[in-house]
Amino acid sequence: MIYPIRLYGDPVLRKKARPVQDFSGLKKLAEDMLETMWEARGVGLAAPQIGLSQRLFVAVEYADEPDEEERPLRDLVRQVYVVVNPVITHREGLVEGLEGCLSLPGLYSEEVPRAERIRVEFQDEEGRRRTLELEGYMARVFQHEIDHLEGVLFFERLPKPKREAFLEEHRAELARFQKEARALLKELSP
Repeated sequence: MIYPIRLYGDPVLRKKARPVQDFSGLKKLAEDMLETMWEARGVGLAAPQIGLSQRLFVAVEYADEPDEEERPLRDLVRQVYVVVNPVITHREGLVEGLEGCLSLPGLYSEEVPRAERIRVEFQDEEGRRRTLELEGYMARVFQHEIDHLEGVLFFERLPKPKREAFLEEHRAELARFQKEARALLKELSP
């Protein structure tokens, strides 16, 4: 199943997600989230981005850089991560880098500061406890997705002057996303 991705302006993206306590059905949900993410040509997708206020995200490490061709991303997968109830227990270094977001399609910033190395404790889709040490690109991806679980969007990590410039530069797109988010919520409500 491919879920509609919630856009900037949807209130679910601003709420702190609830911890997952029931792991039944999580494997199927994670598979559907991966399909949704691949359809949107992404590298990570958090549950709030599909309207679920749960502390869960999926992320993928690709063997090759995805190209603009419509080659299926699942063909490039090196590692799939299903991350439930994550907590960053260690951060090291600070680097700026490029980020975008499936909930803000087409918008990017090259100056988003993130820890260069992190340690994350979490549960997998079956509830088993795991610990990962990540650096570079995947550390950035995990921090971005964990931010979604806290109701934080990537541009909010920018220093204030850069954040204000980002909001000003993309005012029209952000207004369009808000309008589309309201339309989707109206369509989804019973």
